[in-house]
Amino acid sequence: MKLYLDPGHGGSDPGAQGNGLREKDINLDIALNIQSLLTNQYENVSVKMSRTSDITKSLVQRTNEANSWGADYYVSIHCNAFNGSAQGYEDYIHSALTDSSQTAKYRDILHAEITSVNQLQNRGKKKANFHVLRESTMPAILSENGFIDNNHDAALMRDPSWRRKVAQGHVNGIARAFNLKRKDTNPGPSVLYRIIAGSFQSIDNAEERVAHLNRHQIDSFISSVTVSGKRWFRVQAGAFTNRNNAEEHLATVKRVVSDAYIVQE
Repeated sequence: MKLYLDPGHGGSDPGAQGNGLREKDINLDIALNIQSLLTNQYENVSVKMSRTSDITKSLVQRTNEANSWGADYYVSIHCNAFNGSAQGYEDYIHSALTDSSQTAKYRDILHAEITSVNQLQNRGKKKANFHVLRESTMPAILSENGFIDNNHDAALMRDPSWRRKVAQGHVNGIARAFNLKRKDTNPGPSVLYRIIAGSFQSIDNAEERVAHLNRHQIDSFISSVTVSGKRWFRVQAGAFTNRNNAEEHLATVKRVVSDAYIVQE
């Protein structure tokens, strides 16, 4: 099974913003977790991501890439925004499709699995004429994982364990929809090694660090975590499922910033 996984927005396009969060960062973190969990837990699955870092990529580039690769399924990860009062989860398939289509059947499975774990209000299953749903030649779904400008939803988004839980919901749905076989080996919980290239209480300082890394051709993005009641803005410069690969990239990052380190999750 070939999955094209598309964390929405990125680079010069931050997506929705609110409560000190940017949609492009939340989308990417959830997607990286999906990739890690899916490839570690299931056999015969390949994942191609539209982006694995904070880069700019057009919608046309994303769907062309998925189509030329011959993906079996297209999953686009997003967050929502309205006026601060709306909240909850919803997902979309293309508006021209019927409720009995294969795409709708896949979406029904994913919707059930995701809403069973995400602690968000269920806003239902919807349809729209979004580019990634219209121009992809394979079945496609776009998930809107909460409202970033809503206090309740944003509080969840800040929590790395919640983002991983949402990712697991997507993985559970994909595995059911495509009858994926679990790996026989039991290596223990899958691990993601994140390269943290600085942690700051000021988002301005974090953004300066991202700009500094970018000048040295190192892609990075900002995520926020709360430690002992204080919010910190972490600059992430990569994430790997293999420790050796993480250590190798850490050495590269440390040539630019000396305070980089690895977080294991």
